[in-house]
Amino acid sequence: MGDLAGIFKAYDIRGVVPEELDESVAEAVGAAFVEITGASSVVMAHDMRASSPVLAAAFARGATGRGADVIDTGLGSTDLLYYASGSIGLPGVMFTASHNPAQYNGMKLCRAGAVPIGIDSGLAEIRDRAAELLAEGGPTPGERIGGIERRDLLHGYASHLRTLVDLSGVRPLKVVVDAGNGMGGHTVPVVFEGLPLKVVPLYFELDGTFPNHEANPIEPANLRDLQKAVLETGADIGLAFDGDADRCWVIDERGESVSPSTITALVAVRELAKHPGATIIHNLITSTAVPEIVAEHGGAPVRTRVGHSFIKAEMARTGAVFGGEHSAHYYFKDFWFADSGMLAALHVLAALGEQDRPLSELLADYSRYAASGEINSRVDDQAAALERVRAAFAGRAGVTFDELDGLTVRGPGWWFNLRPSNTEPLLRLNAEAADEQMTARIRDEVLAVVRS
Repeated sequence: MGDLAGIFKAYDIRGVVPEELDESVAEAVGAAFVEITGASSVVMAHDMRASSPVLAAAFARGATGRGADVIDTGLGSTDLLYYASGSIGLPGVMFTASHNPAQYNGMKLCRAGAVPIGIDSGLAEIRDRAAELLAEGGPTPGERIGGIERRDLLHGYASHLRTLVDLSGVRPLKVVVDAGNGMGGHTVPVVFEGLPLKVVPLYFELDGTFPNHEANPIEPANLRDLQKAVLETGADIGLAFDGDADRCWVIDERGESVSPSTITALVAVRELAKHPGATIIHNLITSTAVPEIVAEHGGAPVRTRVGHSFIKAEMARTGAVFGGEHSAHYYFKDFWFADSGMLAALHVLAALGEQDRPLSELLADYSRYAASGEINSRVDDQAAALERVRAAFAGRAGVTFDELDGLTVRGPGWWFNLRPSNTEPLLRLNAEAADEQMTARIRDEVLAVVRS
């Protein structure tokens, strides 16, 4: 292995197996994780990729070689790992590359209580120590070798989620679920068991080669099978999970894709009904409708940068009860401030089943504006492109700028955000306006400047 900087990202570790990430790296990270965090015990889970159990076993060798005990929960979703870390009170590691293609794998690390470890909160130190260990030929076992305990937490995870959202009294619903051959195929049957739901399963077979489509619901092409199945079966709702099932995308009964901003507003209102006046977190890409609706229901909206480490930190700082992102990540105070696509899905199912309207009519109350979706442009000099955009909009009446995350420009009835990717030479554009025509005009004007 060469320089580890390429696989240690802002929030996790991710790389091609075995060229960038192999057993030696996983073992070194396991040893470094214990050294840096001081953990005496670690809990871990892994997804369905062929390399995941191999990398998990290597990590366990490194961790136990430093004297830590390891609780191995086996196959699980990322939010199951967060449940394990929170309920047992241990640092944890999840082996997954989420929605990335089959040749990738990675690790998501957290401290006890599912507190995230990012590049600014310990991940850089773990990277540097792992690199030192690899340069020395790999970690050597210490005086004490920790033990490994196999523990099944799937049913405990499912039971915990069902205590947070009560679906016992809802009307029967037909639900199409596209697991994308990812971990939703493992968790959905157990979580939904005994609920008034008729599940139509798509691609529940665990297969890390993703033979049907990428397990990335933010890409419209990956939703087509689900949309078709919802219409063909006359289902009330469709749910799509990503590879590690920490994200959930919603399709309404018409086969139409539902914006995560709309889901954020819906769940926020439900949480505010339980916690009047509470704080709700939203990132700066979510619709303006979210803070408007939160305020209208007596809540306090707080805007953050994009990224789970920023949202979780702000939730902990403010005591927020809920947070949502445009990428379909949803965070809950009563789930250790961690994100859970499954918990968000249960909230939507409960909201739908507690009343008689179809989903599209229910959600119309939470959708107010037209959004562009995220549009990527390959730009070698990102800073120069951002300056060109700023110059193009400077001096216009009513236009304001902020740089909380990239460049956000607001004008009368519209806004857009342009921010650099953390990992690629890309600029990501999100725009929103009062109607489709204005959104298209703003989108096209910005892209013309960026790509000039």
